[in-house]
Amino acid sequence: MATITRIVNTALSGIRANQREVLLARFGLEKESGKGETLAAIGERLKVTRERVRQIESAAAAAARANLEKNAAAAGVIEKVRKYLAARGGVARRSDVVQYAQTLIRGLKEHQLDFLAEISGAFSAYAEDADFTAFYYATDKDLKGILSFVESWIAFLESHKEKVLAGSAAAYETQFANFTKARGATEAAADNYLALAKHIRKNPYGDVGLRHWPEIRPMTVRDKIYLVLKKKGAPLHFEDIAKHINRVGFDNLPALAPTVHNELIKDGRFVLVGRGMYGLKEAGYEPGTAREVIAKVLKHHGPLAPTDVVTRVNEQRFFKPNTILINLQNRSRFERLADGRYRVREA
Repeated sequence: MATITRIVNTALSGIRANQREVLLARFGLEKESGKGETLAAIGERLKVTRERVRQIESAAAAAARANLEKNAAAAGVIEKVRKYLAARGGVARRSDVVQYAQTLIRGLKEHQLDFLAEISGAFSAYAEDADFTAFYYATDKDLKGILSFVESWIAFLESHKEKVLAGSAAAYETQFANFTKARGATEAAADNYLALAKHIRKNPYGDVGLRHWPEIRPMTVRDKIYLVLKKKGAPLHFEDIAKHINRVGFDNLPALAPTVHNELIKDGRFVLVGRGMYGLKEAGYEPGTAREVIAKVLKHHGPLAPTDVVTRVNEQRFFKPNTILINLQNRSRFERLADGRYRVREA
């Protein structure tokens, strides 16, 4: 098995002293941390301009590449890494590639593989950013491929958000499989692409979607309340809502019952349906006083018997039957018909 020391020495063999120094510094090859230096820092130490350091680095890299290409052992290892990437759709997580390369090169570390990638030109490194974890890619075409695939999948999810969230995780996987097939990508490559992307998340309930969706990654107390009530499918007391939020564990921030109550009051998505009980307006719960809710029910369903009024009103609000019946006696608002049913009095 080749050693990384031997391969690096092969690459640096015969190049000028200042070229060697620049490459060692740029890739941190002589540092335990592996942290490279900037062009500006190297230039300051060598007392030359940043541009001059860049020129030295470029010439040094060309000489080192020629050395690697002439060495059968080094070239063979680099080619195996390139094939490893190609078999995974042209891209792979940095840590996975390093782990594989370590089976070929004894003593290899991440920054040293970065050096081989840069010098050989056989593959390239993509530094971790807000959207992707660090990975290697075989060609510029492969890089464009993953970026295009992920961008298109994000656009698909945005345009099918309601459908995605209405289904199960299995439904998400089915849609992803269909999308992958339509794009002409293999399942292995598509899975690999998303494994590198940070855009997709799963919430504690198992729903899968985009990380900025509040249903997937609720950042505010209001969004957490909404998701709890949505999943519960029934009204809850504000203290129970706080307990549910803390039990689910969206993050490390505890939800306090008074805070939850304040947010429930201020957000129109939530309706007070009983003493301290709140439900989602989108689930059919209507805001308003008992008299206002009774009026809405009678206008929607037409004249109803008192018992039916109680049943219909309590589908939307949790009022005591006597509260509803007493409000029905308001003759300025409601009219009792000859058959005992009630309707809204005409203005």
